[in-house]
Amino acid sequence: MTEKHSYEIIVLDLDGTLTNRDKVITPKTKQRLMELQERGKKIVLASGRPTPGVLPLARELELAKYGSYILSFNGGRITNCKTGEIIFSRSLPQEANQKIIRLAEEEQVGLLSYDEAGAKLLTNQSDSPYAKLEARINGMELVQVDDMEAAITYPVPKYLMMEDGDYLAMVEPRVKAAMGKNFSVYRSEPFFLEVLPRGIDKAQSLERLLSHIGLSREQMIACGDGYNDLTMIQYAGLGVAMENAVLPVRKAADFITYSNNDDGVAHVVEKFML
Repeated sequence: MTEKHSYEIIVLDLDGTLTNRDKVITPKTKQRLMELQERGKKIVLASGRPTPGVLPLARELELAKYGSYILSFNGGRITNCKTGEIIFSRSLPQEANQKIIRLAEEEQVGLLSYDEAGAKLLTNQSDSPYAKLEARINGMELVQVDDMEAAITYPVPKYLMMEDGDYLAMVEPRVKAAMGKNFSVYRSEPFFLEVLPRGIDKAQSLERLLSHIGLSREQMIACGDGYNDLTMIQYAGLGVAMENAVLPVRKAADFITYSNNDDGVAHVVEKFML
């Protein structure tokens, strides 16, 4: 394991990692992350959330002041908080919209995506508890769209298929097979099946960010709890699973910290970075 002061950047998943069960950053964790930035080290908030859903936490941690980064849409976009520059962005090809929308209809699952400005959530099931949850977590307006094909005539970063977990587990392999090798299809929550461009995951986008800012993966710590954090935990110099992480993430991690309700992120910062 590398000597503690050589870690220059910490990558944090949000839900279940940085924030506790109430979706807030605890005072202790916030304090440690501010101390970290004061020392010139960087934070990356890495989430499946759209960029507007990450911004409130980025503001709370003053990422713009310290020149830290947001990785949103599971790696589909990387933003420099200080300059507002989009370092990397990749959306689904526009011609895939129809196929994905029709696949969701065939599989009888709800579908959710974004308006052209990326500021609103569009769904064909605005009464779905999963759609409402996504809107609440991201603080974004949820718009009911009866004809998704007619509404979404532009490239979007990703689609979310929504249904209860047992049903989606059966749908997932069929969607993977139907979409083929040019798309990433995986569950970020039991009730969310994400469809993204191929090569979009947290690890591959972090590799792009590190090369942009001139750091190596050995200088990076990544903390997460969910299936979509697995690649970055395997990729980072130090991969950290939260105590509340899913089993594959715990197995892949170099270190298991306390849970998201017990300041697990603060513990990592104290132990390896301060």
